[in-house]
Amino acid sequence: MAIPLRFLASLILASLSVHLSTASSVIGPLQRHSSANVLAPLTDLEVVNKVIAPDGYSRPAVLAGGTFPGPLIAAQKGDHFHINVINRLYDTSMNTTTSIHWHGIFQHQSNWADGTAFVTQCPIQPNRSFLHSFVVTQQAGTFWYHSHLSTQYCDGLRGPLVIYDPKDPLAHMYDVDDESTVIVLSDWYHKFATQMVTGPFIANSTLINGLGRYAGGPASPLAVVNVTLGKRYRFRIVGASCDAWFNFTVDGHSMIIIEADGNLVEPVVVDSIAVYAGQRYSVVVTANQSSNHPNQTFEGGQSSAILRYEGAPDQDPTSQQGPYILPFDESALHPLVNTGAPGFPEPGKADVNINLIPGLRGDHGGYTVNNVSFVDPPLPVLLQILSGETHPSQLLPNGSVYVLPFNKTVEISIPATELTPGGALGGPHAVHLHGHAFDVVRVSGNSSYNYINPLRRDTVSIGLQANNDNVTFRFVTDNPGPWFFHW
Repeated sequence: MAIPLRFLASLILASLSVHLSTASSVIGPLQRHSSANVLAPLTDLEVVNKVIAPDGYSRPAVLAGGTFPGPLIAAQKGDHFHINVINRLYDTSMNTTTSIHWHGIFQHQSNWADGTAFVTQCPIQPNRSFLHSFVVTQQAGTFWYHSHLSTQYCDGLRGPLVIYDPKDPLAHMYDVDDESTVIVLSDWYHKFATQMVTGPFIANSTLINGLGRYAGGPASPLAVVNVTLGKRYRFRIVGASCDAWFNFTVDGHSMIIIEADGNLVEPVVVDSIAVYAGQRYSVVVTANQSSNHPNQTFEGGQSSAILRYEGAPDQDPTSQQGPYILPFDESALHPLVNTGAPGFPEPGKADVNINLIPGLRGDHGGYTVNNVSFVDPPLPVLLQILSGETHPSQLLPNGSVYVLPFNKTVEISIPATELTPGGALGGPHAVHLHGHAFDVVRVSGNSSYNYINPLRRDTVSIGLQANNDNVTFRFVTDNPGPWFFHW
């Protein structure tokens, strides 16, 4: 098993807060139903250029299906995905080649369909297509898809993907779970990704379901989530951020976390959640507020959407935020079905133990892992392997491919380094491992190790050196292939 390691983030992280303001009142569908912006798992998906103004500022973008975010791809557990990605890009001010990664999908026996440019495939050229065919037999939950070519998805190519489980063991906790309860959080930039070469970079706006406002801009429409008094909603939160992380709240309502990155967890009640780039959560929110419930929003409606009860006025809510008394604690999340972390339950006692030190080169601003920057190889790693002409130790790019033995327990430790000279500035960063979920035996903000019932997920924040964070996770190499690991 070969795992190329690359830290993709080339933007300085900005911490943003997002929330749903509440407007009093009553509606909402009780069952999943079809929509023009919902695709089945057997579909064509065109990648196009289009001028959009999601926050009131017009700019060309790279879009899946011509919308931002891209259409929801909705499937059932066990479905066969047959998605033909067609490249219709022509605007040379942005990348015109592309690829699409299905974030969180393990791709068992279909590594070639992972959609990772220069790792599992060549970029898709304009007016060409790539057919992704894979079966998802054991996974259900909240996922997303996005460009995996350089920083192209910062220009708009990102969208939600949900796999519903007809036998969901937590279905008794909610009444409504459909396309209206998918909430996509994203940062938005008025500059093209190709123009953002040296940082720091701060997003112009935060978009919720593709709508938002920027400082000094017009009062653009905000996204509205309609609810019915007394109903319980499974909101599927997608951290479709290019760089920033978000603090997600629903004013006047608590949230029950039941899923993290496609993995069900024991229910935990919170009133805010830190959502990092690539992370997903399902939360249950009960529409239980009376008609005189106070409404809240940020100044000018920035970083906001509206939770609207039927009969509420069609206007922005106004008032103060908080208070927040049920803070999010990642260490409090435990899998609904617990198997414990694999291997001997002590730090450094896995079959393979790897310490990955993130850094930042001063000469060109590129991020590094163990002092090596990832450079796109001339031939995708998978094709190098399949050719049979290259010994694993010689796979390109040099220093970025770690060859792992099959069916062994691997422990990865990643110390935060933003305070160290040459360290990875702009944290906290989130890291994502393709092809696997992992058990986070040490989470950020916590110095203890948990090998008994650790949270399982596929994307995790590495925290801050200021907090002495050394995030550690374990996984089993049971899914052969070259898999990207990056932020």
